[in-house]
Amino acid sequence: MDTHFTVTPRFAVKMLEKALRLYTPSLGEKPMAEFLADKCDDLGFEDIRIDEVGNVMAKKGSGSPKIMLCGHMDVVPGKVKVRKEGDSLYGRGASDAKAPLMAMLFAAASIQNNSGTIIFVGAVDEEGNATGIKNLAKKKMDVDYAVFGEPSGIKQVTIAYKGRLAINLKISVPDSSHASAPWLSKNAILESMIFARELKDKLEANQEDRTKGMSITATMTEVRGGTSHNVTPKDCETTFDIRIPVDMDCKSIEQKIATLVKEISQERGVEAFYSILDETEPFEAAHNSPLVRAFTLGIREVEEAAPALIRKTGTGDMNVLGNQWEIPVVTYGPGDPHEAHTVDEKVSVDEYLRGIEILKKTLQHLKRLHDKKMK
Repeated sequence: MDTHFTVTPRFAVKMLEKALRLYTPSLGEKPMAEFLADKCDDLGFEDIRIDEVGNVMAKKGSGSPKIMLCGHMDVVPGKVKVRKEGDSLYGRGASDAKAPLMAMLFAAASIQNNSGTIIFVGAVDEEGNATGIKNLAKKKMDVDYAVFGEPSGIKQVTIAYKGRLAINLKISVPDSSHASAPWLSKNAILESMIFARELKDKLEANQEDRTKGMSITATMTEVRGGTSHNVTPKDCETTFDIRIPVDMDCKSIEQKIATLVKEISQERGVEAFYSILDETEPFEAAHNSPLVRAFTLGIREVEEAAPALIRKTGTGDMNVLGNQWEIPVVTYGPGDPHEAHTVDEKVSVDEYLRGIEILKKTLQHLKRLHDKKMK
């Protein structure tokens, strides 16, 4: 039976507002998963379930191609009062990434039997350690294409993300002294600052001719050191977040870090240890896949403008799955990426609604292009 529920713009906006009222920081997504499972049921989806790590999954339509639409349910910490002002809808997750997630849900709801199969996924922990997507990536699901929901702006399709290395660097000096006689010993915090600056400068060297999207960046994000207000510190730990462009890989950067840490510690006369906290390889999707072509046509139809294919400086769930499954994937969604994680996060209601239309058209074009390719 093909149940068909017409999603009105008013209903789509009301449901996004409801989703924003559920505050779902990473690993606290349960209320959102239950809300989505409930909506999927109303909208005629089948095989609705919540998996062992908390991802919500549902199927709509039948036949080929099989397309996974995956958005994340978690938000970064910090509440934002949910309210509507003019065309703007405010709330934590408004742009990153509940508008893209709900746009995918309503686009998927329009799929009839025999016009392709949609696997809709609300993933957990994208803003954390990617527990949700790592769990999905392990299961070789039978999927032809995947779209990840992140705010790209509706005229832009993200085809590449940088990779990420997070490292912990610990600097130790032989001894400490009283703060009133600081010349008696080296200061681990001071040494860490000098070390960190050198490491950053050397990793980021010779990139004058590269764009931001194709540059490696090394950013210090955390510092921990010192035991007392009047004693010079013996140890200091810093965390680095390193973003790696698509023409490099984690391994070569790790080797470079190992060499630099050794060189700088000898030069400074301090002990240095580093450990890798996280590594995600960079990823770039094929530009000429039926998926990219379908998006180009869908955006042209609704926006009457050619979309831009962009490389982003962030890292997302697309990296994990794209590198493992080797299928065409892109990232797309309504919302301004610069609104993500901000203190007064918002999304344009008009853009959200147009995003739903573009996704619907894209799915229709993809069905046609896929069938043509298969002939």
